[in-house]
Amino acid sequence: MNPKELLRLSVNSLRSNKLRTALTTLGIIIGVFAVILLVSIGTGLQSYITDKVSGLGSNLIFVIPGSVSGSRTAGGAVTNKLTLTEADILTQRLKNLAEVGPVIQKTSLVKFNSKSDKGTTVTGTTANFHTIIKISLTSGSFFTLSQERSGAKVAIIGPTVVDNLFNGQNPIGQKISVSGGKYTVIGVTEQRGSTLGIDQDNVVIIPIKAAQRQFGVTNVNAIYLSALKPELVSLVERRAKTTLLEKLTEDDFTLQTQEQTLSTISSITGVLTVALGGIAAISLLVGGIGVMNIMLVSVTERTKEIGLRKALGARRLDILKQFLLEAVMLSLAGGMIGILLGVAVSYILAKFFVSEVTLWSVLLAFFFSVVVGVVFGITPALRASKLSPIEALRYE
Repeated sequence: MNPKELLRLSVNSLRSNKLRTALTTLGIIIGVFAVILLVSIGTGLQSYITDKVSGLGSNLIFVIPGSVSGSRTAGGAVTNKLTLTEADILTQRLKNLAEVGPVIQKTSLVKFNSKSDKGTTVTGTTANFHTIIKISLTSGSFFTLSQERSGAKVAIIGPTVVDNLFNGQNPIGQKISVSGGKYTVIGVTEQRGSTLGIDQDNVVIIPIKAAQRQFGVTNVNAIYLSALKPELVSLVERRAKTTLLEKLTEDDFTLQTQEQTLSTISSITGVLTVALGGIAAISLLVGGIGVMNIMLVSVTERTKEIGLRKALGARRLDILKQFLLEAVMLSLAGGMIGILLGVAVSYILAKFFVSEVTLWSVLLAFFFSVVVGVVFGITPALRASKLSPIEALRYE
């Protein structure tokens, strides 16, 4: 049997029972669609988080309290030994190499007149903080070095705070309550969006000494180091570690560079993407089993046809090729439709959420749709090819 005749027979066979063909193809469509969509969401999430972290600058190094192995209490909490003293020493030792910005962060109740927001992040920091993490202001100004040192009760607020508390009013010059303390608003940050579900715009930034007095703390949550040049990052990291080890142990702090942060995030989101793809692949597996079941039913229904063809001279290999080709055609058709739907929905979803279609996910989904057709089509095809022509013709 020549390939053209084989193809014609296979197409006619599939067209003769359109409902069965459509239902069989549907399983493959759903599987391929799910693979592309979920992998696109995972890849989009990875790109989104990476872009957000990269937006802080490649020169950043974070000093955070504790380490993975030590500096913890019996209950598992980190023992924080970082203070403003360490930040001041780092400022002196890293002069002309890096900007240093210690940070105190608390979630607090913020009020203006009758309106309030209890989930606002209050950040106490230094006057150079906006240059370290590249915050721009849409109005007003950042607090000065003299205001930082005196612990002036001034605040810079994010767009979410403006929306929640001021109802269209100009916030500059207004007094807000932060955990009971009164602060004058002197600036509004530009919109930065959310990262990992945390609203970066629901923030109030105040001088670090004002934060220490307000919350009664002496320790800092982190110290940000921003190397003046990318090539200085390694030197800043080494010098910062040496400086901190003069008073602290290696269990008391961790130095984390942006490259390390991005590497960790990429590892986590990479595993997430693979997991999502694996979950979706189960749908494709179920679709493949559906193809096999339908093809087995088809063999049973067409037993007489197979017997007649064998009696007229059709070889076992011809029957095997036809049924295998039908299974592959079903999988290919479902794969192509699933790819088109997956790509279309991913692009639509990208307008409202994070989603990024990748060529490798499309090729992978298409490859597996072909594999499904071959693997799950072999058993029915072999069964059909092994039928005895005499027994097949007698089949009722």
